[in-house]
Amino acid sequence: MSKERRLGRGLQALLGATSESSESSSTQRPSAQTPTPASEDQILRIPIDQIEENPFQPRTAFSESEIDSLAESLQAHDILQPILVREHGSRYQLISGERRWRAATQAGWSTIPARVRNEDDRTVAELAIVENLQRKDLNALEKATSFKQYLDNHQCTQDELAKRLSIDRSTIANLIRLLELPKAVQDEIMAENISAGHGRALLPLGNAKQQVKFCKKIVNKGLSVRATEDLVHKTIYSEDQKPGKLPKQPRTDSGDAKSPHVTNLEAELKFALGTKVDINETGGGKGKIVIHFNSHIEFERLRRSLSGQSNPNARNAG
Repeated sequence: MSKERRLGRGLQALLGATSESSESSSTQRPSAQTPTPASEDQILRIPIDQIEENPFQPRTAFSESEIDSLAESLQAHDILQPILVREHGSRYQLISGERRWRAATQAGWSTIPARVRNEDDRTVAELAIVENLQRKDLNALEKATSFKQYLDNHQCTQDELAKRLSIDRSTIANLIRLLELPKAVQDEIMAENISAGHGRALLPLGNAKQQVKFCKKIVNKGLSVRATEDLVHKTIYSEDQKPGKLPKQPRTDSGDAKSPHVTNLEAELKFALGTKVDINETGGGKGKIVIHFNSHIEFERLRRSLSGQSNPNARNAG
């Protein structure tokens, strides 16, 4: 990738700083009835009904009260910072500034100050991520979905995306792991009934039914992330010691019963890797370790973990 651009410093790191004078004078700019070639430093007043949403917008919901408040402000004051758009056929498409665009629409504006940029899909997607990362209220699952969508669409690695956004790769990895959780648990995170930290703590369970069960317990009992981690840890280490499971003693491929030492090692690896692990001894100090995965996402996480690129249970990262 030539001339790699890093976006972590914010939108201006890519789009360039704009002077307050040019922004404050946006109301004196000419209107743009149809897309016409324009200097990237020029600010136009573009008809609001000619602007389309950003298809790469990570945010799935906007606070109505926040938009209402901003709309009231716009009725008394002009927009100091123009929105950013790009030409899209005979119309325009948002790059950043959707809250301002929505508020201006609600305030009854017919046009809005905008700076027209010539950016490709990849850059627009990156800018959408950066703009929302800078806003602290973006939901963890919205971030995770935007990261995953970007990686899939542009066929790049987590390391490459982390460098372009100037953020830690573990932040991306830990957020994407949340997408492995069952929908019922993801819904609780979206509703902010549990945190992303709670979600990460449930991942080592591996079993969707258990994860949903523990999630309900978190909500009902108000468990902290640390208490959830402890509960999951105890469950993993004790699940084979329950009275109902004693007759089903784990066995090797040859049919021999596994020693308590081996089953403890399996539990330890399961907790460390966040997935089921089988250890089979074949004699003479030899054997094999089988690591289970349930999706391509989980396989990629395990691959990176085992190759030393990440900590699979870095609970405090991200």
